[in-house]
Amino acid sequence: MTGSAELIRATLADGIAVLTLDNPPLNLVTLELTRQLATALDRLAADPAARVLVVTGAGDRAFCAGSDISEFPAVMDDVVGKKLARENETYGKLDDFPRPTIAALNGLAYGGGLELAVCCDLIVTGADVRLALPEVKLGVMPGTGGTVRVPRRIGEGRAKELMMFGEPIDAQTALQWGLVNRVVPAGQALARATIYLTHPASPAMLMA
Repeated sequence: MTGSAELIRATLADGIAVLTLDNPPLNLVTLELTRQLATALDRLAADPAARVLVVTGAGDRAFCAGSDISEFPAVMDDVVGKKLARENETYGKLDDFPRPTIAALNGLAYGGGLELAVCCDLIVTGADVRLALPEVKLGVMPGTGGTVRVPRRIGEGRAKELMMFGEPIDAQTALQWGLVNRVVPAGQALARATIYLTHPASPAMLMA
């Protein structure tokens, strides 16, 4: 869209597509980011050269800190139609992506950011990352699949703990709970995810 900032950057090399959320400083989910993400996912899903997809965030502060609350007043008269329906459709595109997907968490993953990460098949996270579903502190519940996808990964009890208290957990706790698959040194999530995917037994190689 002319005049719109590039909030999603896409690269493709050696069969590995990388989508980077680039909305500094916290890579917040906006209506425009959602639109660009949907477009990028559609394009890559239709490209057979993309054998695997990695989703990450720009910078080292956040993978994604969730929704941009500054947009809330503009959507409150129809929050489902103007925001949640669009986000759920877009997140569904990632959940249903036709090749393996992996989230590389380089910084905190809160709210809609964590909901986006759990759409991926695998999650690699830096050791300094914190994860949370803090929506209850705003008087709402996760609205973009977190109430379904998070319990599928870690069970109902742990998921309720995340949603009812809204407190973050660290990377090692997330690993123990089964929320993430790998914890790697801080700042190395994307690099380690790429190495992980180029291993001969990785999803990328199996799809070659």
